Amino acid sequence: MGKIKENVSLLPFTTFKIGGKARYFFSAKNKEDIIEALKISKEKDIPFFILGNGSNLLVSDKGFSGMIIKMDNNSFEIKGSLIKAQAGVSLKDLVKASSLNSLSGLEWAAGIPGSVGGAVRGNAGAFGESMADITKEVVAIDSSSLETLSFGNCNFAYRESIFKGNSNLIIIEALFELKKGNLEEINDRIKKNLSYRKERHPLDFPSAGSVFKNPEGFSAAKLISECGLLGKKIGKAQISKKHPNFIINLGGAKDKDVLSLIDLAKKEVKNKFGVDIKEEIKTLGF
Repeated sequence: MGKIKENVSLLPFTTFKIGGKARYFFSAKNKEDIIEALKISKEKDIPFFILGNGSNLLVSDKGFSGMIIKMDNNSFEIKGSLIKAQAGVSLKDLVKASSLNSLSGLEWAAGIPGSVGGAVRGNAGAFGESMADITKEVVAIDSSSLETLSFGNCNFAYRESIFKGNSNLIIIEALFELKKGNLEEINDRIKKNLSYRKERHPLDFPSAGSVFKNPEGFSAAKLISECGLLGKKIGKAQISKKHPNFIINLGGAKDKDVLSLIDLAKKEVKNKFGVDIKEEIKTLGF
């Protein structure tokens, strides 16, 4: 019980820097911790939420009445071209480690603020590459039975269907296979990708990343821009002038400010183009 805390502010644990307090907060550093936290959740009969690096998430200002299980299992090991990483490892650390070992295949992830668990579950990707290209095995805990399951030797579409069809599965570890490459070329690709994000994304302000999924055949950012919503402010939240699929926190933004901008963008795009744009970010506590 020493790892559990009460009434912990979630604001510092999200990239949006928005949100109230969690009734319970458990820092899980290994599989045993995760199982212990799940048992406590069951005993107290309260919901739980798995938190990685807190990107792609909007937390209610009212907070979360259940238990946050913070994935602080952030160790990894490299053997040849294989990297075994726990779910709490940040993509930033994984990219750095792979480049130091002249391993290619993760350069696209440079600058993405997520963690391994969330990236694998959502099949994060950029520049035409994704986690699916390098993920060879996934280890997860079934939160209902507390059984540890391993998914390997199958394509990502199959694994993804498992995760999407079973919300009980909590990813705790993944095995990635990269390729030996030229250190200078790897670092050059990383620098170019970081530069691309710096030029096109509003990195100077807190955000949750892309707010909307791209509808088939359309760019959500372009649709929002063509509705004249660039720079639109509500309270302390703003649709970014740099990238209109980002909503940024100008400092002290409230959850209602962000939700109002989301509703406005959806309404305007629907009215002007007849296209429905759907949120990519997750919400908690609403």
